[in-house]
Amino acid sequence: MQRPRGTRDFTPQAMKRRLALEHLLEDVAKRHAFSRVQTPVFESLELFTAKSGPGVIKQLYAFQDKGERELTLRPELTAPVMRMVAEEMRNDTKPLRLSYYGQCYRYEEFKTGRYREFFQYGVELIGARGPLAEAEVLALAVNMLHATGLKGWEVRIGHVGVLKDALAGLGLSSEVDAKTGEPPVASAMRLLDKGDDAGLSDLFSAHGLDPNNAEPLRALASLEGGMETLEPARTLLSSMDGVSLEALDELEATLKALAALAPAPPSLAVDLTVARGLDYYTGMVFEVKVEELGGEGQILGGGSYKLLHLFGLPDLDPCCGFGLGFDRVLLALEMQAKAAGRNEVVPGEIDARPYIAIAPNKAEPTALLPLVAALREAGIRVELLLSKKNYGRIIKWTEGIGASHLLIVKPEDLEAGTGRIINFTTGDRQEVELNPKAVLKAL
Repeated sequence: MQRPRGTRDFTPQAMKRRLALEHLLEDVAKRHAFSRVQTPVFESLELFTAKSGPGVIKQLYAFQDKGERELTLRPELTAPVMRMVAEEMRNDTKPLRLSYYGQCYRYEEFKTGRYREFFQYGVELIGARGPLAEAEVLALAVNMLHATGLKGWEVRIGHVGVLKDALAGLGLSSEVDAKTGEPPVASAMRLLDKGDDAGLSDLFSAHGLDPNNAEPLRALASLEGGMETLEPARTLLSSMDGVSLEALDELEATLKALAALAPAPPSLAVDLTVARGLDYYTGMVFEVKVEELGGEGQILGGGSYKLLHLFGLPDLDPCCGFGLGFDRVLLALEMQAKAAGRNEVVPGEIDARPYIAIAPNKAEPTALLPLVAALREAGIRVELLLSKKNYGRIIKWTEGIGASHLLIVKPEDLEAGTGRIINFTTGDRQEVELNPKAVLKAL
């Protein structure tokens, strides 16, 4: 028997890192006033086909249950959270600031940092819109990545509205094309997002437009840098007929608010061709990449989008959020820690609390149980030796479990009410009374 392809097992050592990262992300989310929610691992298949179209089914673990209902293991967490908001939280005070974490499933070939069962952390800000709401979400993403200790990551920020206005101004329609099943504007956005210049020219030709009309888009895509790229972008867009600058103004306001809300990322680039490849994004869009992961370098992505109209709540659109690739962030942290020769991968991964091993050396262990319980109640991590071992094996056992201290108690120690504590960090040894107060003082 082997685990299914594209899945993983996590040992205690691996879980220590994963829990440290999850708790760290949740702590930052709480400081931004986001509250944790959870949704089922399987959902109605229609939830995802309504969002992404029937073509998504080939990527899903879709099935019929015994009642012949069409279900699927969830491939992502945004749609389930939107479904939950519509069902359970219609009347809750808005805006909602929701965070979530859990397993997702996609049937695809797995690569570095990409699995069929993967874990996603994300947030949604629902019931507020505009540059300040977008900046709040961006600031949370930036603060989370800073908190992880990840180095050299780059955040690329754009605005779908800028692209849509530019493409419409160049003559591409926003009506659905019968041949492709999507609007030419959406097709062009996908091509720009991929950097497919030849495909863009072919698209213009297919719709009776001069491929040279795409030249301003190429110029827009070539702009590189931070806030300073907004001015040349403004000049380019102003030269195009019928193109509004409203979306660009919104993006500028978002970036200014972000600068006030969060420390500067290692690298920030304004990229007006970031489209996220999904049709439901409407405003600011962003993604974060890490060089160590190469072609699979994207670790986080999100923006402003419309989904709640599918559930009869159009007034709450657009929302703003992001998904963080938990596995990819952890993999990048592990790679950077290894390159730097560090054992600690996630800040706070190593528990600062004492971890004490208590070993009855031929003494009756039940006499020590009240002490074990009292130390645990005081917040100390305690492991009681459950089998008889000689002194050498006790030392080896303590080293093997990674305890910071060892309390050895012999039969004569029980009678005297004392024991001996060994500090495995310093090597110090001291006699201590067998009561919680004295043991805590010795740790």
